[in-house]
Amino acid sequence: MTLGGASLQRLTGMGFALVAAPGLVLLLGPWQGVLLTNAAACAISAIGLAGTWRRVMWSSMLPLVAAAALAIPVGARVAGELSARSLSIGVGAVIVVSVLLVIAGARMRALSGRGGAIAAGAMSGFMNATTGAGGPPISLYAANAGWTAAKFVPNVQFYSVVANGLSLTARGVPRLTWYAWSLTGIGVVGGAVVGTVLAKRITDDRVKSLVMGLALIGGVLLLLKGLTMG
Repeated sequence: MTLGGASLQRLTGMGFALVAAPGLVLLLGPWQGVLLTNAAACAISAIGLAGTWRRVMWSSMLPLVAAAALAIPVGARVAGELSARSLSIGVGAVIVVSVLLVIAGARMRALSGRGGAIAAGAMSGFMNATTGAGGPPISLYAANAGWTAAKFVPNVQFYSVVANGLSLTARGVPRLTWYAWSLTGIGVVGGAVVGTVLAKRITDDRVKSLVMGLALIGGVLLLLKGLTMG
């Protein structure tokens, strides 16, 4: 099974972020929304990694993680300097462009080899800290590297845990009420259960269409909201 045919298996924490970030930013604002996306994606990836960590390619992940670790503080600093309007526009634009690239099956020759790993990690880390959606550069790197789903899933879960953990360290944890945290926990657990059930009943193509559609709609709405803010 190639990476391109593994839509269900690609729904790691970073895939979750692509869908969830627009809605959470619309609901909570660009700062708290991104932080909650980071926190939830980190938790989802950690749950998945518990059963797959033995298949992580540590040598391949080192340049990706190292580059992300250097870029995340820069992204956090930039996010702290931007207005709510600019952040909303930025998050919406990143989501829309990322979804269109994924739908088009884009490949970038520059994102190959060790240099490509460093570039992908840096872009992903910056995007993760500013928008909560750092997955597309890693997906593009994996596609260029010819990773199968068996390679992609554990390695991206590991990357997501590290990148989102570092983003939370750089920007702080979400400031939510206990009620909001409870709803988040229920949503994460409930989503995992529902996803497990649906994975046995619907095709990869339908999952991909649903995920990309929801992400694109959310990104467009968030972009429009940012453009219309005073």
